[in-house]
Amino acid sequence: MTMKMTGKPKILTIFGTRPEAIKLFPVVQALSSRKNFETLTCVTAQHRQMLDQVLQIADIRPDYDLDLMKANQSLDDLTARLLSGIGKILDETMPQRVIVQGDTATAMCGALAAYYRQIPVSHVEAGLRSYNIYHPWPEEVNRKIIGTIADQHFAPTETSADALRKENIPAEQIYVTGNTVIDALLITANKPDQSDLADILSPLYKKFGGRKIIGVTSHRRENLGDGLTNIASALRILAMRDDVALIFPVHLNPKVRTIMHDALGDLDNVAMIEPLDYPNFVSLLKHCHFMMTDSGGVQEEAPALGKPVLVMRDTTERPEGVAAGTAKLVGTDKDVLLSEAIRLLDEEDHYLAMARAHNPFGDGTASRQIADIIEQSLAS
Repeated sequence: MTMKMTGKPKILTIFGTRPEAIKLFPVVQALSSRKNFETLTCVTAQHRQMLDQVLQIADIRPDYDLDLMKANQSLDDLTARLLSGIGKILDETMPQRVIVQGDTATAMCGALAAYYRQIPVSHVEAGLRSYNIYHPWPEEVNRKIIGTIADQHFAPTETSADALRKENIPAEQIYVTGNTVIDALLITANKPDQSDLADILSPLYKKFGGRKIIGVTSHRRENLGDGLTNIASALRILAMRDDVALIFPVHLNPKVRTIMHDALGDLDNVAMIEPLDYPNFVSLLKHCHFMMTDSGGVQEEAPALGKPVLVMRDTTERPEGVAAGTAKLVGTDKDVLLSEAIRLLDEEDHYLAMARAHNPFGDGTASRQIADIIEQSLAS
């Protein structure tokens, strides 16, 4: 834990998971280039191992590291420790503004702890709504709580800005910036390879040469149980085709790992590998034919590289991708999953329509816009 001592206003960015780190590292870099305030970072390590990968790649050394990760932690225990731990950091640093991203427990508790101290909150990726508090769970309620507290809402799209307006957020507090994940993606895609895991994917691309690679990610809490079992069954049937290979970075959750290994572990053209560092994940997006995922971020990232996305969820807080045609909601019904995947494999016109659809999630300038707005608000 380090402490910088300056007389400048302090901006504290709080995050705890790999997706937050990916979406916030361009913001932290943009803020750090400004001279009128001090940029501090606090990580909670809600996801320790997966977070550290991104910190190393982005060359971010947190000023505060709460290291809260515990195996099989319950949401109520995690929330209590987050509130208490973040609160102590806020009392020590007394920042002029707190920045949180998205809809994690860390983001919600960071906003709530700041509110308890009447510290203004900026919300990156604001206004996402599925309008179902149990899908995704608990993220839908987390982001609504943050939306109630924040006074700067950085909406990635007009759709998310409209959702905030409907909740009576003042128009002058809403800024449509695009999504910072596109900034992160373009920064990473244009970097020379720096990954420790580079030798994992290259042999797989060689091994699966001539096959259409389907990239798979699945980890959502609401899919645990029947949903995940259905997904695993559909993937097994897909993998029976001799023109297909699956590359599946398997989430660290032991429930996910058990179900997937039971269903897919004996198939030669399915590569179940450890979670990828971010540059390798970008490499997978480049090399895959399309993605099957229940992740939020992949719905934004894959279209930026021209790859269709089948969203294995019943709802999405990113309807822009579905409306634009870059993504399709397919739920977790085995037959629907199979039929939609087979269409992308066999119907070239359908594939190209999705691959060439315009990505509605941004142009790579969101972080600079956010830093500009925060800097101007401190000066006023």
